[in-house]
Amino acid sequence: MDSAHHTACRYYNLDRGFSVADLAVFHGHLGPYIVIGYRIGRYVREHFCDDPFCLKATVFCSGTTPQSCLADGVQLGSGCTLGKRNIEIVPADTIRCEFAREGTTLSLTPHPFTLPPGSGPEYEAAIEEIAERMYSMPDADLFEVTSR
Repeated sequence: MDSAHHTACRYYNLDRGFSVADLAVFHGHLGPYIVIGYRIGRYVREHFCDDPFCLKATVFCSGTTPQSCLADGVQLGSGCTLGKRNIEIVPADTIRCEFAREGTTLSLTPHPFTLPPGSGPEYEAAIEEIAERMYSMPDADLFEVTSR
């Protein structure tokens, strides 16, 4: 389905930003992968294509958590959703997100980051703190962008 099918819709393609609390509500908790996915999706929507009906997202990652959490952020940031069937997760050794529109592809590769070892309440608090910092970082500090 493309944007031509929604010309009379008042609620078509509404755009809004989501806070870290919004990301946590959608995902169930706050972690770095949903934040990076969200920021990637926002970048794409602002710099590549602002109509999620004209966009296709492919998330390359391990296919398991926590890397697959990237896809939840991409959905919120870009507007590509499982329901519209314009996002998919492809198992891969290297994490990246590709967005295609009219024969052009934008590839965004997150910069590596380190998560602290551990488990329990202190670990969860540390993960949230990392995610909160990432939310406010410049795009260039979070990911690299290439097009083809």
